[in-house]
Amino acid sequence: MSSPQWIPSLRRGAIGLALAIPLAVLPPAPLYPQGSPPSVSEPVVGPTRGSLVIAGGGDLGPEIWDSFVSLAGGERARIVVIPTAAPDEDLPDDWRGLDGLQAAGARDLVVLHTRDPSEADIESFVRPLQEATGVWLPGGRPWRLVDAYLNTRVHEELYGLLDRGGVVGGTSAGASIQASFLIRGDPETNQVVYSPDYTEGFGFLERVAVDQHLLARGREADLWEVLRIHPELLGIGLDEGTALVVRGNRAEVIGESQVLLYDASRASMRPSRLGAGTVLDLGSREPIGQDGPGLAARGTDHGDDF
Repeated sequence: MSSPQWIPSLRRGAIGLALAIPLAVLPPAPLYPQGSPPSVSEPVVGPTRGSLVIAGGGDLGPEIWDSFVSLAGGERARIVVIPTAAPDEDLPDDWRGLDGLQAAGARDLVVLHTRDPSEADIESFVRPLQEATGVWLPGGRPWRLVDAYLNTRVHEELYGLLDRGGVVGGTSAGASIQASFLIRGDPETNQVVYSPDYTEGFGFLERVAVDQHLLARGREADLWEVLRIHPELLGIGLDEGTALVVRGNRAEVIGESQVLLYDASRASMRPSRLGAGTVLDLGSREPIGQDGPGLAARGTDHGDDF
C-alpha cells in the first residue's frame, strides 16, 4: 500500500474499517449549544441542531470545502469520511478522496467503510462517529449507502452528531442520501429517478427529495417524475460545483452554479432558480435574503472546550 498512514485497509473480505489516526489522540466530542434555528417557519425541514452541507457533485470549489470544515470546527475538526457509495474499484490504495478536506485545513481524518450492515451495528465500528464533529459522504451510488447503513447504528450516530451540533456533508450520492425521500436509488442504473425498492434516505431533510449533477447532466425535468407521485415533497436540484448549507429551515446557496426548487403546489409548475448567496426558508419554500453573513460564512461556535 502506498499510503498506509491514511488508509491501512478499505476492505477485509466483505468488510473494511480504516482509521487515519489512532482513536486515542481524539478527545471526546463536546456538546456545544448553537441556539435556535435561524428561521422559525413551519414545518421544520432541516436539523434543528447541527448543519448540513449538500453538494451537487462535480468539482467542488474551495468555498464549499472551507464551509464544511469551518462548520466542523476548522483546524480542530474531527472528520469521518464514509466512501461507501463508491464501488470498491474506485477506492484504491492511493484514493484521493481526502484532498479537498486537507486543502481546507482538516487534519484529523478517519475513513470508515463497510458493505456489511451487521458490522455497522458494532460499537467498535461506530466509535469514530461518536468522536466526530463532522462527517463527509463522497459520491457514487446512494443504494450502497442504504444497503450498508440505513437504520443501523451508523445511521443513529449520524443523528447523534447533528444533535450535538456537528455537520454532515456530502456530494452527489452523498447529497441525495441526506433527504427523507431517495431518488436514483436503483442498483442497476442511475437513469431511473424513482425506484420503489429504494425510496428511503437518511432523513436529515424531512419531506424532501434531492437530485444532483442537475444542469450538467440535463436533469432539470426529472424531479417532476417523483413529485407527480409525491406532490407533498419539496424537490431540490443541485448543479455541479454548488451546495446548500442548511440548518433548521435556513438554507444558503454557495458555489459556482444554481440550485433549483421544485414545488408541486405552485400553479406555474416551474422550478425556482437560486444562485450563490441566496438564502432560502425551506419551511415556506421562499427566498428570504441575499448575500448575508450566513451559516457558511460564520462557521460554528463550538465553545472553548472544543
